[in-house]
Amino acid sequence: MKITELRGAYTADRAAALSGVPLSTVHYWARNEILVPSVSPTKIKLWSYTDLMGLRTIYWLRQRKITTEGWHVPPTTMRAVRRGLSYLRDLDVELWSDEGGPSVRVDAAGQVYVESSPGEIETTHGDRPLDPDMLNLIAPFATQSAQGPDLQRPREHLRIVPGKLSGSPHIAHTRLETVTVAALRSRGFEQGKLERLYPKVAPIGFVEAVDLERQLHTNLKTAA
Repeated sequence: MKITELRGAYTADRAAALSGVPLSTVHYWARNEILVPSVSPTKIKLWSYTDLMGLRTIYWLRQRKITTEGWHVPPTTMRAVRRGLSYLRDLDVELWSDEGGPSVRVDAAGQVYVESSPGEIETTHGDRPLDPDMLNLIAPFATQSAQGPDLQRPREHLRIVPGKLSGSPHIAHTRLETVTVAALRSRGFEQGKLERLYPKVAPIGFVEAVDLERQLHTNLKTAA
């Protein structure tokens, strides 16, 4: 299997739309070596699946936050941010499949935790979290200009798996990418024609694929 299939491979537009982070910010962080795209840093830059979580990590950590108890937390230092990004790079992306995967969280200090099963949250070294105010890096992620989808299940019948189709969103248990479905619809393929073309795909999958691609397009358009 190619390394890009194991890690995912996203262009700048796709990385921005999926993470929810503005495209201009994604480019700025790459230029200033805050988060350099780990799959391909030159020419056609490609960000990995963990890079998507990294983009969300930087965005969240570098903003002021309010805890559940009402305390104001200042932006996290860049040193702690880089430590968090380092933890993310060590994640085993083969843990994710069409059936699911772990939840990944980060606290205000930049420490990354993995929830392998409900209630079992710990670092790669086995440390338990002390801070209850953590960001779920997989769950839907809102910024001032966009709403990034869930990075495992962007819709009920859709999946994102770093080791499948280079991490491209697709209809669950198929190799049909959502971007392909949206392209066919834009060329005049109505729902009924898609169902005849792909008879083994549940009809709701086509609807959700188009809806996701509309959301991703809106993310880029709104941010711009």
